[in-house]
Amino acid sequence: MSPSLRENAARLASGEPVSDAATPPLGGSGISASAAPLPEVDIPEPGPDGPEPVPVHVAWSRVMADVRKIGKGGEGNEYTGPGAYSFRGIDRTVNAFGPVLRKHGVLVLPVEVEAHYRDVRTSQNKPSKETTVTVSWLVMGPRGDCLPHLLQSAGEALDSSDKGTAKAQSVAQRVLLLTAAQVPTGDPDTDAVKIERGEAPVRTAVDYRDEALDPATSVQRLRQIYYELSQHRMAAAQVVNEHGDDEEIGALVRRVGAERAGGA
Repeated sequence: MSPSLRENAARLASGEPVSDAATPPLGGSGISASAAPLPEVDIPEPGPDGPEPVPVHVAWSRVMADVRKIGKGGEGNEYTGPGAYSFRGIDRTVNAFGPVLRKHGVLVLPVEVEAHYRDVRTSQNKPSKETTVTVSWLVMGPRGDCLPHLLQSAGEALDSSDKGTAKAQSVAQRVLLLTAAQVPTGDPDTDAVKIERGEAPVRTAVDYRDEALDPATSVQRLRQIYYELSQHRMAAAQVVNEHGDDEEIGALVRRVGAERAGGA
């Protein structure tokens, strides 16, 4: 059996070594705290004259030609907890794209980030924050011209500290690069499995009332709640408010949102 944290602390205090087996996985998630070195990417650097000054769409097609595959799995790209799975992390993705983008003189720049936050609780009932972002990207070629439209990608992250926005933006960056360059996933074809869709349970007006009245519910989440009520045509449902009076749930959500926005 692995030593406990208290036993390790006692050993450290007495100068004894601590067993590596006592070190838990990062965050208890089953993801190793130390990832293996990223693979070397054999891509030549641009010559002294820089990348060939071709139009941006040509340069991007050359990036696509050079980045044909990014494998999943490998140390640091596997979740080994419940429901284990492999994935292509942001480091593995940027490690493949970075040298190729530099070779062809292509810049991929975030120019606008729209973020939304929601206070949630984990399955262990610990407070956390859900972050969703939509990032707009500018793709510029070696001649200084850009793709005619900004590209957009979304990312989502859950974090109990202050890293949620950075994590969500990293996801959005990975999604953009893999999608815009059409890098295959290696996953089974989605048509190979037939899944019967079930009806998602609709929350009750009382559930929404309780969440709206929770002091931890943010103004952004209250706006989302009102949208969900409108989508389910529940805004006119009657509930008992915090004062013991009957009130439409939609009006209650708007009122609480206005109060908290004004207090902020």
